[in-house]
Amino acid sequence: MAKIDTLVRDFLAQKKIAVVGVSDKRDTGCNLGYRKFKAAGYTVSAVNPRLSIFEGDPCYPDLKAIPQKPEAVFILASPKVTDQIVQQCVELGIKHVWMHCVMGTKPGLASGISSVSPEAVRVCRENGIAVIPGTCPNQYLNPDAGHALMRVVTRALGFQSVN
Repeated sequence: MAKIDTLVRDFLAQKKIAVVGVSDKRDTGCNLGYRKFKAAGYTVSAVNPRLSIFEGDPCYPDLKAIPQKPEAVFILASPKVTDQIVQQCVELGIKHVWMHCVMGTKPGLASGISSVSPEAVRVCRENGIAVIPGTCPNQYLNPDAGHALMRVVTRALGFQSVN
């Protein structure tokens, strides 16, 4: 089993997930991730400092504001936000982080549309946080046809190996 599969399995084994980067301005992959986690029975907390409610549920400005500490965090936001969120994960003792990137986990790919911060990846690893620096949970959690195809293509091209 590839390391990415182990990391994904361990992340998805957590039951309380914070989803950072939900939006009320447009429908995003983060919003889809929030819905998929919720539909799969996870306790999901939306995080966006601009919102107090997301799809009828409370939305929190950061991880520290969530009443029940998340066990895992999915981030689809700018790398600067990723840096801040990972620091909060360290402070709160959260041990699973997934940083979204369209083109798998190879450094530099899709850098303009990635949530991956090399500094945040380093901080995760130095603090014992299992980190997935790329890909998308929508490729693994009851994937639609597009996400299933994306998973096959990125795997075939070797973009899903985590170093």
